[in-house]
Amino acid sequence: MNREKIVCIIPSRYSSSRFEGKPLADLLGKPMIQHVYERVLRSPLVTYAAVATDDARIFAAVERFGGRAIMTSPRHRSGTDRIAEAVSGLDLAGGDIVVNIQGDQPLFEPVQVDQVVAPLQADPAVPMSTLIYRIVREEEISHPNAVKVAVDAQGFALYFSRATIPYVRDAGLHADYYKHHGIYAYRRSFLDTFAGLPGGTLEKLEALEQLRALEFGYRIKVAVTEFDSVEVDTQQELARVRDILVRLQSDTAPANS
Repeated sequence: MNREKIVCIIPSRYSSSRFEGKPLADLLGKPMIQHVYERVLRSPLVTYAAVATDDARIFAAVERFGGRAIMTSPRHRSGTDRIAEAVSGLDLAGGDIVVNIQGDQPLFEPVQVDQVVAPLQADPAVPMSTLIYRIVREEEISHPNAVKVAVDAQGFALYFSRATIPYVRDAGLHADYYKHHGIYAYRRSFLDTFAGLPGGTLEKLEALEQLRALEFGYRIKVAVTEFDSVEVDTQQELARVRDILVRLQSDTAPANS
């Protein structure tokens, strides 16, 4: 029996209100987008990977380190819309799976590709899936950059918000909070459906593209990952990632003889 193809597209923009040019920010001698691309290639499931961008500087940087880049329109509303254009020229069947790894997650674990595609492999009716992580850093519970998620009894997302959800009203009750990782998997056929939807009111209010799918009645299956993944939205988070990479290199360096 033929298995579906699994390809990975990394949407990447130069412009950002919080961190201009962050895909090209230096991390130990490499642009951040290169760290993401190289981690994608470590997944044995991925047969094709590319960066989808609207910026010539990012396109050139990817080509310089030997990666594959696809130039897309500058008018896209979200990374998912950009990916929909990027895969339109690929030879993919409707049931094939497209993985979206954000270009600002240079520490994601390659096994997270396996984790995010698993719901689609298990159930052909699932159009889209994403990863969530139980929050362990107290400050993320209320921080708007850490997107929280509420999930139903079947493991589908009820809502994503920059606010703290669920709200615990009564003293003595406890909630486990989960944050959303910007790692998605979609059916190839669903990407055209998503890109054809009008902009959702909730999507605009929260600036969260996945809310477009929920607002128009499409379900998003979530999978819990045990791996955190720092999303770089500020210079401070870039410094935190740099420190983590330095520690990782130190831990794997051979001892001096």
